[in-house]
Amino acid sequence: MDASQHTLNHLFAQLGLPADDADIERFIAAHRPLGNGVPLYRAPFWNEAQRSFLKEEIIEDADWAPVIDQLNVRLSWPGG
Repeated sequence: MDASQHTLNHLFAQLGLPADDADIERFIAAHRPLGNGVPLYRAPFWNEAQRSFLKEEIIEDADWAPVIDQLNVRLSWPGG
């Protein structure tokens, strides 16, 4: 898939989570802010498969990395 086509909605679907805009906003509101210095993939709310996917995509700077970074920023800021 072309990286330019990856969106937060696609990422949530890839992670097996509800992926419409309202569901994403609820997820972010419920899980922010991440603790200082906690890598996104180590957040306690991921299952093992989700954690592995997020970690691998970031380490490899793969197609999903920009969208994962976007989610990380949204979860890191207290105001999302």
